[in-house]
Amino acid sequence: MQKEDFSSALRFFKPLIKGGYAQKEKLAGGWTEIRTGGRSWEDYHRRRWQYDKVVRSTHGVNCTGSCSWNVYVKDGIIVWETQRGDYPDCGPESPDYEPRGCPRGATFSWYVYSPLRLKYPYMRSVLLQMWQEALETRSDPVAAWRSIVDDPLKTRKYKRARGKGGLVRVSWDQAVDLIAASLVHTIQKYGPDRIFGFTPIPAMSMVCCASGARFLSLIGASMVSFYDWYCDLPPASPQIWGDQTDVPVSGDWFNATYMIVWGTNLPMTRTPDAHFYTEARYRGAKVAAMAPDYAEYVKFADAWLPAKAGTDSALAMARTLPMVWYIPPLSPLINLSDKTNGAQVLDRLRIPVRYLANLLAAGDEAPVRLALKKLMALRAYMRSKQMAAAGGRLRPCTIAGRRGDGRDGRYAYRIAGTGRSRTDSRCGRRDVPVACRRQIPGPVRDSHGAKGRGPKSASGQGHMRLSA
Repeated sequence: MQKEDFSSALRFFKPLIKGGYAQKEKLAGGWTEIRTGGRSWEDYHRRRWQYDKVVRSTHGVNCTGSCSWNVYVKDGIIVWETQRGDYPDCGPESPDYEPRGCPRGATFSWYVYSPLRLKYPYMRSVLLQMWQEALETRSDPVAAWRSIVDDPLKTRKYKRARGKGGLVRVSWDQAVDLIAASLVHTIQKYGPDRIFGFTPIPAMSMVCCASGARFLSLIGASMVSFYDWYCDLPPASPQIWGDQTDVPVSGDWFNATYMIVWGTNLPMTRTPDAHFYTEARYRGAKVAAMAPDYAEYVKFADAWLPAKAGTDSALAMARTLPMVWYIPPLSPLINLSDKTNGAQVLDRLRIPVRYLANLLAAGDEAPVRLALKKLMALRAYMRSKQMAAAGGRLRPCTIAGRRGDGRDGRYAYRIAGTGRSRTDSRCGRRDVPVACRRQIPGPVRDSHGAKGRGPKSASGQGHMRLSA
């Protein structure tokens, strides 16, 4: 009798038969069957997390975060990404930068190999047909483009096709010829300052940034900022000074005591650094949010100004003059500003009229001086109104250039003055400004039982609150 091997008694060590399976065992009269082997499907999951090398990289398309990522590569293909955790320490008094990254970065490899990724130039089929027909009758590409844009029917036809699809693939030469012809035609007819563009930021590609900036500069075009497109960082600095975010790093937000967030939705567009914005509030920083909608960053604000959509630019310019006027170092001559004839003392005040004219009125000082005179008249009237309440003499309102009963002054003060808001002293939460209550009705209580105000939901109850 042949002695059975000890290992064969163990189910895991039984020899495999054809097909990679061990001998089947039947139990309970054939009602139960035990099989071993057949686990090749597990290799698929093992191969899913295998890689050949790890490369440090970042995501520079439509993002300026430049977060550090480990990119795992297998057979020359990105398989997944993980965040790097080796950022330098910021010191014991400041939070760390890491981990930097967002869910969009963690899934960026899907975009790299997506069938929707653009790799070639595309053009509207309507415009392409017009362009080809124009080139057949005209040898000069500029003349061909002029025949299209100077024809109202053709212009209307290809512009109305926007947003409706109809894109067809064209060659690089076709795309470059049309772009060059349109630029030359615009410069010849309207001047180079009617052309503006932006380039990728230096953090993404120094070559792309330098080449695009130099091209726009050489043709005399206006170069705007990458941030003007999607508001990832302060767009005001590049728009006014023409630089690329010559501002402190995001980590310096933690040192702020008062922040006005306007034009950037930090948790959405600046996800890796938004924690500095929220952590500064633990140090007692106050936050004012300017947004037409209840965006993600509004819920962290102490005060919210819900400006109407499309009017924030006008609001910013309207607030510039009052801010300059009410800053003490810029207008210290209080007694002189209260004189009846404000025009005589306007030049003696330390207000940068020339700078404001270049910033707001294309260099024309007349409207700036007129606005400053009105502010001086408003200040004198409101000051005399306060003095009259204490027994003094109420001076006439001359804000509109004539003696009035004060209605012009009260109306201007309502527009230029800072809106009042209520504060719940029990929990430190701030209500929506009083001037906005008619637009945002409906009482609401938050999770702590504090009252607030918010827009009505479908049930008629408000659901919005602002936390300090």
